[in-house]
Amino acid sequence: MTVLPDDGLSLAAEFPDATHEQWQHLVEGVLRKSGKDVSGMAAEEALSTALEDGLRTRPLFTARDAAPDPGLPGFAPFVRGSRAEGNTAGGWDLRQRHTAVADGVALADLENGVTSLWLVVGEGGIPVSSLGRVLDGVYLDLAPVALDAGADVEPAARELLRLYEERGVAKEAARGNLGGDPLGHEARTGRSSAFAPVASLARLCAEEYPGLRALTVDALPYHEAGGSAAQELGCSLATGVACLRELTEAGLTVEQACAQLEFRYAATADQFLTIAKLRAARRLWARVTEVCGAPSGQVQHAVTSPVMMTRRDPWVNMLRTTVATLAAGVGGADAVTVLPFDHALGLPDAFARRIARNTSTILIEESHLARVIDPAGGSWYVESLTDELARAGWEFFQRIEQAGGQAAVLRSGQLRQDLADTWEARTGKLAKRREPVTGVSEFPHLSEPPVEREPAPEPPSGGLPRVRRDEAYEALRARSDAHLAATGSRPRIFLAALGPAAAHTARLTFASNLFQAGGIEPVTEGTFEESGATEVCLCSSDALYEEQATSVAAGFRSAGAAHVFLAGRPGQYTDVDSYVFAGCDAVAVLSATLDRMGVS
Repeated sequence: MTVLPDDGLSLAAEFPDATHEQWQHLVEGVLRKSGKDVSGMAAEEALSTALEDGLRTRPLFTARDAAPDPGLPGFAPFVRGSRAEGNTAGGWDLRQRHTAVADGVALADLENGVTSLWLVVGEGGIPVSSLGRVLDGVYLDLAPVALDAGADVEPAARELLRLYEERGVAKEAARGNLGGDPLGHEARTGRSSAFAPVASLARLCAEEYPGLRALTVDALPYHEAGGSAAQELGCSLATGVACLRELTEAGLTVEQACAQLEFRYAATADQFLTIAKLRAARRLWARVTEVCGAPSGQVQHAVTSPVMMTRRDPWVNMLRTTVATLAAGVGGADAVTVLPFDHALGLPDAFARRIARNTSTILIEESHLARVIDPAGGSWYVESLTDELARAGWEFFQRIEQAGGQAAVLRSGQLRQDLADTWEARTGKLAKRREPVTGVSEFPHLSEPPVEREPAPEPPSGGLPRVRRDEAYEALRARSDAHLAATGSRPRIFLAALGPAAAHTARLTFASNLFQAGGIEPVTEGTFEESGATEVCLCSSDALYEEQATSVAAGFRSAGAAHVFLAGRPGQYTDVDSYVFAGCDAVAVLSATLDRMGVS
């Protein structure tokens, strides 16, 4: 019997290491088969994916992709976490969001796994006078409370402090955040507010409430206006710097001012970008505080992205928020809020809140995600992406500072335009389904009954817009719904499959998904005359199109078809009005089709 050396690598040692050039050569061969004759780095670039902010994800990352030393967890530049022990002590803080008065709901969340509460108070949320009712039965010395009160921050904070005193909570036992965020409120509403009351609260917390922070640097308004990850980072840095200036002018030391800030970021289903964003945010803030003379870590609250939440097929949101929560946890967020899957539809029900809180619980308790400090650390891809995103975020931050700071770019309209430009580019990808939205632009289910919820309070508005990935398709589906309500049927299109299944299946499936994304019901059975449709889409292979497309299209014309599509790239086929293919502007095609069908 042969005894292998106890190094665990003896079998692998029998084979020579593959080189980067050998891998590129294999890539060249695969690309050549698909008609792309490229070599070397050009072959590698052909497999790269362009991201926002000028970033690119390459198909292979190796030790050659060097990034700055991320340091150690708990030490500057805090890339690997603001605390040396990471989240291993018990996982991240599970913070549930509440926007309406509902007796016992907050307490029920705490009894079933939630560890802190995020309360939207004032305009678009819970009345200040009802704060005690919402917190009825809650042990305020055990459950941190984070307020989000906009212009009502001072009365909301004073009411919470009054509740602490009334219920006998010692000042050193009070934990949470009073939520002062004047610039975030201005971004939401377009209305400026004085910083002095927030500075007064910060001074009070610094002197008497060591477990309370007074300010939140909320980057969600910029994310929800369509901003990129780098723009979100740049805006958060500029806002943080503005807060430091105001707090130090109000008499706090730099150390005290830094300790009063908590940063809020969006976590999306792009898990690696979210991981890199949170790591880059800590690195950038460490640089800011280093220049200010008090290097410190960044306390982070991650929220699953409202932009990615869909109203159609909302059950898929559970999958999106699971990936986003995983990314937030791996990225080192101190607190994570999982928005319920029905968030976009109104007030969440008990089932939705349960799924939301259990998402984090499963990742912490069953997947043991929090037992590893910085689990993404050392990944060449993650470290490289963190570095590139940090540089892009710092560049955007510098642009804001050169323009006069966060308040200046908000009031001048410059920031609005920057975010709009980013969203316009992304909207093009969504319209062309280059960025698919499952259940909406891909694999829609027209016959699924809608999920209905009690309306949520209207959030503050008047400032930056709030966008959603599903908005263009939602508008098309709403037109179809109105037509269904008025006539008893949806607008229809007849899909004509030519030849055997092997010839038409792929394009038939593609066309069916595309038209359903706009609320148009595809009909594949029976005859065109029986379908009740006025338009036709031919589905088959290029070879059969050459043989049959012209004559078949003419036949449908004679039978009364007002418009004939062909599923495939444009070709020389007479009597075909237009084409649908991968990469076409689906929103434009669908909107024009509904117009022709008289669906308003």
